[in-house]
Amino acid sequence: MSAICGTDRPPVDRRALISLLKRLKSPEGQADPYPLLADLRAMGDVVRAPWDAYFVTGFDACSEVLRGRNWLAPDFAWQERQADTERWEAVATQEMTKTLSRLNAPEHTCQRRSLGNLFDRSTIARLTPQVEEHVTRLLDELADKLRWGEADFVSTVSEQLPISTIGSWLGIPPEDYPHILEITHNQVHAQELLPTKKQLAVSAEATVHLRSYFTDLVKQRRANPGNDVLTGWIHTWDAQEPDREAADEILYRLTMFVTIASLETTATLLSTMVELLLKEPGRWAWLGENPGYIDAAVDEVLRYDPPIHINTRIAADDTVLAGVPIAKDSMVHVMYGAANHDPRRNENPDAFDVQRSGTHLTFGGGVHYCLGAALARLEARTLLTQLLKRFPTLRAVAPADYASRLVFRRVTSLSVAI
Repeated sequence: MSAICGTDRPPVDRRALISLLKRLKSPEGQADPYPLLADLRAMGDVVRAPWDAYFVTGFDACSEVLRGRNWLAPDFAWQERQADTERWEAVATQEMTKTLSRLNAPEHTCQRRSLGNLFDRSTIARLTPQVEEHVTRLLDELADKLRWGEADFVSTVSEQLPISTIGSWLGIPPEDYPHILEITHNQVHAQELLPTKKQLAVSAEATVHLRSYFTDLVKQRRANPGNDVLTGWIHTWDAQEPDREAADEILYRLTMFVTIASLETTATLLSTMVELLLKEPGRWAWLGENPGYIDAAVDEVLRYDPPIHINTRIAADDTVLAGVPIAKDSMVHVMYGAANHDPRRNENPDAFDVQRSGTHLTFGGGVHYCLGAALARLEARTLLTQLLKRFPTLRAVAPADYASRLVFRRVTSLSVAI
């Protein structure tokens, strides 16, 4: 049923909506998308997209979609029912549809159970010393660069910490980290709302490299098992799936998905965290003097500028969402950034306030709640704690640069100095 009544709004101006989406992809829109997202939310809690879909902008409506059992991921079964099947036949799209984020029950239930609670308290406790070591090493490198002037925080720290963390956890050789980062950046193009042919071609090539790398990683670990997570997954799936080839295919997809899901989003969180805390004079120094607010600061970053701005779901049946009739099989795009800035949920939402204690949907909800939420928080908290102690006078030299995207936020560079 309806989360919020919204049937009294006038029809949406299609030209105005297309113009707004173009501005969101511009450098100015990427640097500060929230006035534009407020304009989108003003059009309604559910807004008809220029294609056969709907934008969901209100917090309660987004929460209903994320947590409701009658909203599904766009899996192969749904794609096969579409008239325009060519849209879904891109190599990278097909590959991502096989991963956990695009599965529905019972396949999703089975694979999720095989992983267990990936980052429960005991796992986070075991990982904490390792993350601290990674942060210390990376900040040593940052300190070396800052002695000579400016340094790019993104390439030096925020992109390196997630791959170091997940790489050591899975037993990926450090010399392979640059390759994995490059193909992850390229693969994500296919997950945009309307990728171009050129973007799909880049993603297709990256997908081939991802499959080759992680298929080989599973084979190598079978030949040389160790005391690591991937070895444990191999034992689990060998017990569940008698077909070794089928088991290895599942293992490849799980390992690939967990890796790439841990990189782009966490790197963006770490970059935006530093940018937002350095943006207002005195904010960095205040937090250094009040470290008890570090967890709250991380949470406010997650609310204010989520790494993922859009997620897509499918209506399992004819329904009504926020007063708008939605037909079965219709796509809805959950707008995390717009929802987190809904003034009905968070007062004065465009103010960044580490003492807010606000709420957000950044990690999703329901059966697809983010597997790596606790790990992302650990990395952000550990990094921020050490940064504040080691670099109390850190400052941004210039505003951050962003990639031109609607779905995945990505800070491409952030120049800092002391």
